[in-house]
Amino acid sequence: MSKGLRKGLTSYGDAGFSLFLRKAFIKAMGYSDDALDRPIVGITNTGSDYNPCHGNMPALVEAAKRGVMLAGAMPMVFPTISIHESFAHPTSMFLRNLMAMDTEEMIRAQPMDAVIVIGGCDKTLPAQIMAAASVDLPTVVVPVGPMVVGHHKGEVLGACTDCRRLWSAHRAGDIDEEEIGEVEGRLAPSVGTCMVMGTASTIACMTEALGLSLPMSATVPAPHAERVRIAEASGRRAAEMARTGGPRPSEILTPAAFRNAQVVLQAIGGSTNGIVHLTAIANRTPHKIDLDSFDAIGRAVPVLVDLKPSGDHYMEHFHHAGGMPKLLQQLGTLIDLDAPTVAGGTLRDVVAAAEEVPGQTVIRSPTDPIKPVGAVAVLHGNLAPRGAVIKHSAATPALLQHTGRAVVFESTADMAARIDDPDLDVRADDVLVLRNTGPKGAPGMPEAGYLPIPRKLGRQGVKDMVRISDARMSGTAFGTIVLHITPESADGGPLALVRTGDMIRLDVAARRIDMLVEDAELARRRAALGAPAEPAWAARGYARLYWASVLQADEGCDFDFMRREP
Repeated sequence: MSKGLRKGLTSYGDAGFSLFLRKAFIKAMGYSDDALDRPIVGITNTGSDYNPCHGNMPALVEAAKRGVMLAGAMPMVFPTISIHESFAHPTSMFLRNLMAMDTEEMIRAQPMDAVIVIGGCDKTLPAQIMAAASVDLPTVVVPVGPMVVGHHKGEVLGACTDCRRLWSAHRAGDIDEEEIGEVEGRLAPSVGTCMVMGTASTIACMTEALGLSLPMSATVPAPHAERVRIAEASGRRAAEMARTGGPRPSEILTPAAFRNAQVVLQAIGGSTNGIVHLTAIANRTPHKIDLDSFDAIGRAVPVLVDLKPSGDHYMEHFHHAGGMPKLLQQLGTLIDLDAPTVAGGTLRDVVAAAEEVPGQTVIRSPTDPIKPVGAVAVLHGNLAPRGAVIKHSAATPALLQHTGRAVVFESTADMAARIDDPDLDVRADDVLVLRNTGPKGAPGMPEAGYLPIPRKLGRQGVKDMVRISDARMSGTAFGTIVLHITPESADGGPLALVRTGDMIRLDVAARRIDMLVEDAELARRRAALGAPAEPAWAARGYARLYWASVLQADEGCDFDFMRREP
């Protein structure tokens, strides 16, 4: 098989001419024949002025290049799309599949024998791993790392769990404009991803558990020198993989690896977004994620990592307590330690090298867990025939079995217009319902599931309510919130049938979410509803492709034509 510059020659009808022309152009950049005759490691550059999470990208790219060259291979850096949560309209999830396609096609189109993908902000690592799984070229994943903690009035702050809590206090009138402005400048004190167990941290931890990144890659803070050294070590390892041809993602992403990732998601108090992304990654392989099996894992795996929003600490504390190797050690037989990793051995080797940190309490043992069962539960019922999820580790225990009256919002715009209306007919024991916020309805399944507490209730001291939607929620958020209701309302799901005043019952112990409306009445409502119409936003371009092809949350929200059949 062709390697290096001879790989994937541009079609001019003459292979010799194609190689001659390729070398002629690349020599314009000053490369020698010695450099061009070596194995090539491609390195993605997802740096962007719109992506502060990736603010350390230049340093990581240079370190990865250094590692590749120290190992005798040739690094070639190339750009791809970069997505930041707060700078992506309409949502970052809308663009995840575009980034996955872009990354996949650039890896396929350009000559490289291995690839290093560097990313971190919520949708970037999933997109890159989806691409890597489809291309099946030897791949090392380098997360950019979490930011360090902030401080305000003697309190440790973390983006973005504390940003939600403090913003709620501001909405309730407890924090004035001047102070919330001060908080704004202190929540994110460095580059890097959110330092709580949000989606970015969840994906980084699952990536390490999958075996796609080097040990400790998930937890080293973004500004630390150790983060740069990991990038260099990843470059060295990628060069070795370029030379030997493996291991490839297909050798790493086994059923055992996917189960390990699900165990870790539950044990870290991970983001509900994690299961959507893991499903999309698995669907690029012959293996699949079963939601009922994921729920069964959650019943058997305790939450062991004491991080916000399920606990009290932050990613840098998780790192200093021993990081993922120590967590995998604590999980014991719940983890398949014979699963291979890109480091060249197995997770057994990783666990054997785990650091012992005397007195640390961030990574607990199974006999002293943060929560006795895992972070995420899967619900079914007449509201969610194909499933919904709740991060019950971050919910109010008293609300996990609750029946209340529905207060329905038709869209995020409707919610924004009415949620703070003093005349809104809403009580603390009601169930807030938001629809038309799924993959097609929003579009892009925004992180709108964290419906704000109506202002008049917030001022009465109400901190949490049962809230349900077909949207997603940031992994940094907390509350009794049912998400990913599938099928979504815009695709004809039963959430479209709920009316204000209907009674809704949540029973997490029984894994149920139901509206207490007779089947005959639901049938009448469905008949009156009609078929979903194509929205105006889907008229052209990528939006049209998205509307026509996006799958539901239980299938990972990937495009239907990107799945690999078993």
